[in-house]
Amino acid sequence: MSPNFSSPPLIPGLPEELAVHCLLRLPFPYHSLARSVSSPWNRALSSSAFLSSKSLLAHLFVFAFDPSNLGSQWQSLDPRSLRWFHLPPMPSPPDSGSTPACPPAFAFAAIPRSGELFVLGGLRSDTHAPLRSVMIYRAGTNSWSVAEPMIKPRAFFSAGAIDGRGILAVGGDGGTDSVERWEPGGRWRPAAGMGLEGIGRYDSAVMGSRMYVTEGWRWPFSFTPRAAVYDGKRDEWEEMREGMREGWTGSSAVAMGRLFVVSEFGDARVKVYDEEKDDWDAVDGGGVPSEIRRPFTVGGSEEGTIYVVGKGLDVAVGEIVALRKEEGNGWKVEWKVVKGPPAFRMLSPCCSLILYA
Repeated sequence: MSPNFSSPPLIPGLPEELAVHCLLRLPFPYHSLARSVSSPWNRALSSSAFLSSKSLLAHLFVFAFDPSNLGSQWQSLDPRSLRWFHLPPMPSPPDSGSTPACPPAFAFAAIPRSGELFVLGGLRSDTHAPLRSVMIYRAGTNSWSVAEPMIKPRAFFSAGAIDGRGILAVGGDGGTDSVERWEPGGRWRPAAGMGLEGIGRYDSAVMGSRMYVTEGWRWPFSFTPRAAVYDGKRDEWEEMREGMREGWTGSSAVAMGRLFVVSEFGDARVKVYDEEKDDWDAVDGGGVPSEIRRPFTVGGSEEGTIYVVGKGLDVAVGEIVALRKEEGNGWKVEWKVVKGPPAFRMLSPCCSLILYA
């Protein structure tokens, strides 16, 4: 009788097709652990067929810290179960020594469809010296790596992913207008400067190959905020249009290819930018639910969901809906609230990013 060299089943008692379907439902943070269960699981989870079959979902990633001790952590909210997953600890910036970095001084960027997020720069909490560090998280392996540092140390600056691949680092504490750019597999190189000395960090957004940077309105609101737009195809900056610049009064999210802003004033209503009119239109549906405590961070998905994360990691999930003609056209937001666990009550969010995993 010849020996049987056939592979053991993925899940004993289940047909192969159904077993694969079960694995497809496994949340991404468990993939690396699940690969160690058995050789068949490792082969299945690592195969190109499995990865292409897996329906990638928009996960919310939040970097938060405890202001009392500067302790920080990354959490990810699963869109199906609405459970939080604690990510592996982020490496300490190599140039920060043993001193904790100041969490709000980092800049963040994401390449959503690649499942990658970037943490750049920062500030030593002892000497207040800016940092050059770059750390990359990859959802596919649920792991961190340290990448090549930036050319210039930066803190309290803006960053974004241009054309869904290259990373742009803009400005920094002290009012520098210098800019540098990183491409996958390459090195950091200088990019065209903004030409706006002394511009502070307020908010920024990326749509395609263009990055929009604004310093926002400042008390006593006597001067129009300065703002600029970077064209990644031409490596050039241009002045932001007047209507966009003057109406940008909060934290932005890009959803369905449109720029939305959650106002930091009043009851935190949402508005959307109309490029044709160079103006902002109100979004129906009311402001951010009152149980979401400031400070806010905001993120948006391609499918049209806005996430507003408040203190304690309470999350307002806003589904953007296009109104029918008989309803007056325009847009409406429908809110629901996901309460953060009690263990998160002291955490303040620094950023909210969307990755597909």
